[in-house]
Amino acid sequence: MNVKDMKAEIASTSYPGRGILLGRSEDGKKAVIAYFIMGRSANSRNRVFEAMGDDLRTRAFDESKMEDPSLVIYNAVRVLGDTTIVTNGDQTDTIYDFLAEGKTWEEALRTRTFEPDGPNFTPRISGVVCNKTGAYRLSILKSDNGDETSAQRFFYEYAQPKAGEGHFIHTYMGDGNPLPSYEGEPTPVAVRGDLAQFTEDVWQSLDPENKISLFTRFIDLETGKWETEIRNKNQ
Repeated sequence: MNVKDMKAEIASTSYPGRGILLGRSEDGKKAVIAYFIMGRSANSRNRVFEAMGDDLRTRAFDESKMEDPSLVIYNAVRVLGDTTIVTNGDQTDTIYDFLAEGKTWEEALRTRTFEPDGPNFTPRISGVVCNKTGAYRLSILKSDNGDETSAQRFFYEYAQPKAGEGHFIHTYMGDGNPLPSYEGEPTPVAVRGDLAQFTEDVWQSLDPENKISLFTRFIDLETGKWETEIRNKNQ
């Protein structure tokens, strides 16, 4: 599969939903993470990203307007030792707990399935990054073409990421009713620039009407230190 232009790929649909991009910086020295959320409903749009130490969570922008927090408020990023976990739901905590017990992330995700938000049955997308080597994994848990009785679980491993490249996965193929779930393997995309440029490129590529928040992080593979940026449409 050809490596695609990251900005064009993100901008190719007005509603990719929630998205995870993992990869390696152009100079090969940093692991790259991006996670964004979008929303169509007032409840989904009433959110911001908030840093919690090394971690990240979603929270209501206006608590008085929050209708149902069950699928929109969660820990999106958690760090456990040399591993960074990023997901689009509360499976972040499931993965964290299993890894803390010495189990695998596959074991963790086999206890979970897609979100119970029929008729969309939003996929659960997840990623883990080794902060020392930059190796990363991605997963998607989805329904079988909208069949809520049949779950499909896909796992992808990238043990030797290439400099200037990453893989992008998101929840929806585009807008619709019901929303069409993501199809195929994670898309290989080019990663360009430093953290500031990368963040700006992702943020500006997202549909301005539907984008809500963006988290990005570059992890120095030699020192283990990282830099993070957060963008929120609601300020």
